[in-house]
Amino acid sequence: MRNAMAHGCTEESETKPDRDTGQVLLETEKLVLERRGMVARLAGIYGPGRSALLSKFLAGTATIDWENDRFVNQVHRDDIASAIYFLLTRETQQTRIYNVVDDQPMLQSECYRWLAQRLDRPLPPIGKSTGQRKRGNSNKRVSNAKLRSLGWTLQYPTLVDAMEKSILRSMPVFDVPLSSKT
Repeated sequence: MRNAMAHGCTEESETKPDRDTGQVLLETEKLVLERRGMVARLAGIYGPGRSALLSKFLAGTATIDWENDRFVNQVHRDDIASAIYFLLTRETQQTRIYNVVDDQPMLQSECYRWLAQRLDRPLPPIGKSTGQRKRGNSNKRVSNAKLRSLGWTLQYPTLVDAMEKSILRSMPVFDVPLSSKT
């Protein structure tokens, strides 16, 4: 199973983008840092009306691929805004890179398992993943420790927190009980 190879990833970890978009982002980071700027590396963005995993789950297009299960790194849109504000309003602004990601990377299969239980729906079928992933085939646990060490706090430290307190509450499409069941 691929998740056994998942590794921790900090701002200092080696970057080897395998897609053109990743290469463009890396070159952009270099330009920003050369000009004494600050880089915020954003994880996958979720929030009300925006959650790729939830959308796939509800649409019935999600699959659980045990051979290619991977960690997904995400962050709530409100936490992105607070991180950027936090970094820009600090007295000492240093030329650095910061990972903006929630506290708990989650295996994709665990996310689907939690959604199935929480929404009282069946698990997605087990099968091979098809198509290319938007963010490639990476399998890493991105750390926000550097940003957290400066005093930044998240309103939604985990995907489960965000689902319970923000995302599911904003979805009038189906009846989701708003208990604290996790």
